Amino acid sequence: MRPLHLLVLLFLSSLLLAEPIDREALVRRHSPVLRAVAPSSPLSVGNGGFVFNVDVTGLQTFQELHTREGMPLETLSRRIWHSAPNPEKFTLADASSPLLTAGREVSYPVREKTPAGQWLRMNPHLFPLGQIGFVDAAGQALKPEELSGIEQKLDLWAGQITSRFTWHGHEVTVLTVVDPNSDTLAIRARSSAFSDGSLRVLFSFPRGHDMAVKNTPPHDWSEPGSHLSTLKALTEGSSWDIERRRDDMSYQVHLWAGGRAGHVLSSPAPHRFVLQPRADSSELAFTARFYQAISLIPSRPAAPLNPTITIPSIEESTASLETAKDGDQVPSWKAKRKHKCIAPLGGIEQQTASHWESFWRRSAAVDFSGSRDPRASELERRVVLSRYLCAIQIGGGMPPQETGLTCNSWYGKHHTEMVWWHVAHFALWGEPAKVADTLAWFESVLPRARQTAAERGLRGARWSKMVGPDGRESPGGTSLIWWNQPHPIHLAELLWRADPRPETLERWRSLVFETAECMASMAYRDPATGRQKLGPPMWIAQELYDQKLSSNPTYELVQWTWSLETAQRWRERLGLPREASWDAVLKGLPTPTVDQGKYVSMESIPDTWTNAETRHDHPSFLMAYGMLPGPGIDRAIMHRTLLATLEQWRWEVKIWGWDYPMIAMSAARLGEPAAAVEILLRDSPNNRYLPNGHCPQRRDLGVYLPANGSLLAAVAMMAGGWDGAPATPAPGFPSDGSWTVRAEGFAPLP
Repeated sequence: MRPLHLLVLLFLSSLLLAEPIDREALVRRHSPVLRAVAPSSPLSVGNGGFVFNVDVTGLQTFQELHTREGMPLETLSRRIWHSAPNPEKFTLADASSPLLTAGREVSYPVREKTPAGQWLRMNPHLFPLGQIGFVDAAGQALKPEELSGIEQKLDLWAGQITSRFTWHGHEVTVLTVVDPNSDTLAIRARSSAFSDGSLRVLFSFPRGHDMAVKNTPPHDWSEPGSHLSTLKALTEGSSWDIERRRDDMSYQVHLWAGGRAGHVLSSPAPHRFVLQPRADSSELAFTARFYQAISLIPSRPAAPLNPTITIPSIEESTASLETAKDGDQVPSWKAKRKHKCIAPLGGIEQQTASHWESFWRRSAAVDFSGSRDPRASELERRVVLSRYLCAIQIGGGMPPQETGLTCNSWYGKHHTEMVWWHVAHFALWGEPAKVADTLAWFESVLPRARQTAAERGLRGARWSKMVGPDGRESPGGTSLIWWNQPHPIHLAELLWRADPRPETLERWRSLVFETAECMASMAYRDPATGRQKLGPPMWIAQELYDQKLSSNPTYELVQWTWSLETAQRWRERLGLPREASWDAVLKGLPTPTVDQGKYVSMESIPDTWTNAETRHDHPSFLMAYGMLPGPGIDRAIMHRTLLATLEQWRWEVKIWGWDYPMIAMSAARLGEPAAAVEILLRDSPNNRYLPNGHCPQRRDLGVYLPANGSLLAAVAMMAGGWDGAPATPAPGFPSDGSWTVRAEGFAPLP
């Protein structure tokens, strides 16, 4: 019989576990606070399609320092892209070469080093919208060493940054927010340095990015005559438009300075505009709305440019960030929802706070407080910050580049093999609408995908890898990647599980069926074996192998099996017969190759466990029984494969931030929760999270969203379970009492 005190303890523990999570306390305890200049860890505000990244001044004052020593400070919108002129009229055919594919020659755009290949890779590219920072009366940027008393806080619960510092004896307070419904930045600053004219705000617009730098490029300030920044005053002393043009790209910046005349916006040099506040005011409040008449990405609904609303003082705004409790704050926010317009300042602050409160309350949550494991608080911090970072940077239709809207990488283009890691977690965390938003973009570029398939002698829709908003692929080995192809089926299945109605099936049936049709036609019958075969040419998910020799990789074989069978289930749910050609492929696909009792990367080069030089990069075979439920996988063999990977993989050579959570998913499904936690939190290259939640990769990628997204997918699986998981709470975490896991609202993974 158990001692009475132990029974009491167990009873109290059960009561604790039954209590709902205090969402606000959970989120606020991980709000980042900076007390020194932090070039590698800028804070950000955004709405999924527009992000403003700031230094400790609440603006982008120390751009040179951040670019040189850490992360550049960008203002980026998912909707504004630029293409350089194409006088040679380059097309993909100009960068293509034939490769032997299933006994026939097929043209692929693999010649990325040619003039055509370079132009097509670089264009279109996401365009920087300029920078906004403090300057002194002479127009010179403030210097970091001039600041003291720095305290900057990103209030995650309200989506607002409050920055405080002292400059030349003047105390400065800045509130930075982004409207949840438009590409609008709102700034409210208070300082005696405004009233004496010593502190002003500079708006400066570069020509673009330095296109010689693929990842995290600096701004290009050369050739000022090659682009235009045209100022137009709308209301004397309070509102202006700046029209930006370069080549055939244009956008507008609408500045609105609080509706009070007396401010001065001057242009001391091309592409530079200085806002000087009213001399009789110690407060400067303005909005900057970035918009485009015609965009490659559908815009958000238009909002009035000059609405009127009562604007609370900065003391009221900042006090609400720090001292208001849930019971005090929520009624005031709800009362202010009656404003239908987007207000320039006070209204944006209120709508932003309401938006973020709703975000944190309506979706899933996990709380690790009370855990004995000393790593629990750090995992909780990473989860909360990753949720915020993904929410501000993923949305607006088109899936993001791997650095989101924090900085440019790969010219702003999306890598479709990463789409699952970018957005699948939203469905698991109770936000399937984000996944639907992404699939709607895939649907919009379906004609391009059909064209790509037809050009390669395939049926259905072939998804390209490195794409801009129109879905056109970029030259390089990227055209030989296969594992991007099935993702729309997996994401659609997550939507079906979230909303299993006929309307869901009808909405996404074309996307699912055309994706599957192409997958079936990508496989072919190998005359030497009589079996179906995938590749070559093929760039498998473990990216270090020769694409001309690669075929039947473990992960991609399981992808094809699970995805084609899932597409068949969609047909059956719709009352349609199974597609015979898909079943023929399913019947003929081989099982993954085993060597020394373990799965290898692929059949054609089965050297994973005999050649140490290949034991780095993504151990993609583990995704077959982790991210996927592993049809055709032998659990005991995969278990040995996992243990060998944990012991023998060369982590220091090359591995990416999304690999750690991916491996943790496999460990959880294989009944190794302690190993899942260990690898999820291993202190190892590319698995370190900065104070702002960024997970840097290498020297040129200071933020990497697939790491954040995969972390959220893994934690959702470990806390919320998966099909066939043990019928215990949080089945992916150790059950030895070291972890206290309270989870709410998760959807299980297939």
